[in-house]
Amino acid sequence: MTEQLPDVEPDLDTSATNNPIAMEAPALFDLGAVVATPPALRLIGQYGASITQLLNWHQTGQLWNEMDPDDCAANWRAVFDKDARVLTAFNLGTVEAPAVVWIITEWNREVTTVLLPSCY
Repeated sequence: MTEQLPDVEPDLDTSATNNPIAMEAPALFDLGAVVATPPALRLIGQYGASITQLLNWHQTGQLWNEMDPDDCAANWRAVFDKDARVLTAFNLGTVEAPAVVWIITEWNREVTTVLLPSCY
């Protein structure tokens, strides 16, 4: 069963899009088939986040530096070695009230799953 996300985009800084020289970061790996658990879709919708933007940040590594340094390093090894999964954790909430979503791309790059840590 799939759920429809509301058509809501987060309030992002678009100043780079006004710069003719600015380019989007390149994809570091293929996502394969993208699937999501219903609880993850509900949480993303509840916080008004964009699943497309989260997938882009996951695939380009743009926010990996905000993760635990060991997890960040593991993702970079996975990109270059191509034999390990890539995991990005996004906190859509606050430090005091976290609302964490994981995006995991499998080692073989056939499937990317959007899920809550509790669904792992």
